[in-house]
Amino acid sequence: MALLALGLVTAPTEYRRWAPCEVSIRQGTRHVAGDTQIVVAPDGLTDWVYAAMTTKANHHGSQTNMKLALSIGYSGASLDIPLDAIQLADRLGYDSVWTAEAYGSDAITPLAWIAAQTKRIRLGTGIMQLAGRAPAMAAMQAQTVDALAGGNRVIAGLGVSGPQIVEGWYGQPWGRPYWRLRDYIQIMRKVNHRQEPVSHDGPEYQLPYTGEGTLGLGKPLMSILHTNPDLPIWLGSGSESTVKLTAELCDGWIPMHFVPGRMESYRPWIEEGFRRAKANKGWHNFEIMGRGPVVITDDVASELAKVKPSIALYAGGMGHREVNFHNEHMKQRGYPDVAERVQELYLAGRKKEAVEAIPDEYVDEAGLYGSPQRIKQRWQAWADSGITTFSVGSTRPEVLELMAQIVLK
Repeated sequence: MALLALGLVTAPTEYRRWAPCEVSIRQGTRHVAGDTQIVVAPDGLTDWVYAAMTTKANHHGSQTNMKLALSIGYSGASLDIPLDAIQLADRLGYDSVWTAEAYGSDAITPLAWIAAQTKRIRLGTGIMQLAGRAPAMAAMQAQTVDALAGGNRVIAGLGVSGPQIVEGWYGQPWGRPYWRLRDYIQIMRKVNHRQEPVSHDGPEYQLPYTGEGTLGLGKPLMSILHTNPDLPIWLGSGSESTVKLTAELCDGWIPMHFVPGRMESYRPWIEEGFRRAKANKGWHNFEIMGRGPVVITDDVASELAKVKPSIALYAGGMGHREVNFHNEHMKQRGYPDVAERVQELYLAGRKKEAVEAIPDEYVDEAGLYGSPQRIKQRWQAWADSGITTFSVGSTRPEVLELMAQIVLK
C-alpha cells in the first residue's frame, strides 16, 4: 500500500490524522522502495513527517474509501420502516443502516426485521440508550440480531441520552454518565468475548450484584449463545471525557452535531484515547460517522427554513436550561449568542422568534441542500472532514442514488 509522507510544516491538517514517522533523508529527495514512496518537504533533513495512505486520501486529504450509511431514526405515532429505501441502499453499496430510540419505538427490534429482508448492509443502533437495558441485555440483543443476520452485520451503537429521558422515562438517576459508560462497555466486551463467566466490580455496575435487596445467590455466568467476539461497539458522544473514552474503548464514534471543520478540536481528545488504550488503537482501525440531511431542491432557503423548528426545539427546549447538550454544541460550533438567544426565546414560549433567530448558515453547513451540482460541490468539505462514514438523512431514492454516484463511484 503506497504511502505519501509530507513535511510537518507543509502538511494539510487533513493528513495529520495519520501516525508520524521520523525520517532522515536529504532535502528535497524522493525515495521509492517497492510500493512505498516518501516525499520529504524542502525544509526537512531530519524532520517529522505525517504519512497518509494514498489509497485512503487524495491530494486534498479526502477519504476515497468513504462509506455511506442510511439513518432512519425512530418512529412517529405509527411505526413505518422505509424498507424500500433500505433495500435500495443495500443494492447501491451503502455500508450500514441506523435505527434510533427515544421514548417510543426501540432501536433493536426494527433491525431484526431489516436483517431478514436485506443481504449485506450492516445494522447499527444510533443509539441504544444505556438506561433502557442492562449491559448484559444490550450485548444479548445485539448478538441475537447479529446471529439472525448471518454474522458480522450488527454495530452496537450506545449513548446515555439525557436526564429528562433517563429520569423521566426510565426512572433511573442521571448519576455519573462517564463511569456508567465505562462499566457498560467493559461488561458488553466481556459478554462478547466469552472467555470466562462475566464478573465486574465497577463504580456503576457490579456483576454479580450484591447490593441492597439481594439474596446473595448470584454467580458469574457465561453466554449460552456462542457470541461474535468482534461485534463492534460504537459510542455517541461529544464531551471531552466521553470522546476520549470512545477512542479508548470503542470501535467507532458517532459525534454529536459534527460539521466539517470540527475535527481539529476533537483530534487531541481522540488521540489521547488511543494512547490510553492497551490494544493497538489508532486512526487506522477507528470509524467515525458524520450525519446530515441531504435535500435536492431549487429553493435552498425554503428547505433550510423547514429544518429550523426542529433545531429550535432541541437547542432551545430539549433538556433543562442548565443541561442541554444540543445547546452546548451550538455554542461549540461557533454560535454562542445564537444558542443563548434561541434558548431564552423558546423557554419563554416565543417559539416562532426562536426559530427566526437561527441563521441559514448554521443549517446549511450541517447538511447538503440544493441542486445535484451544489450538493456535489459542497460534499468536498465533508469528504475532507476526517470522517470515515457519512450517514444520509433521507430515504428518497433520488437522494440515495445521487449520493452513491458522488461518493461510491
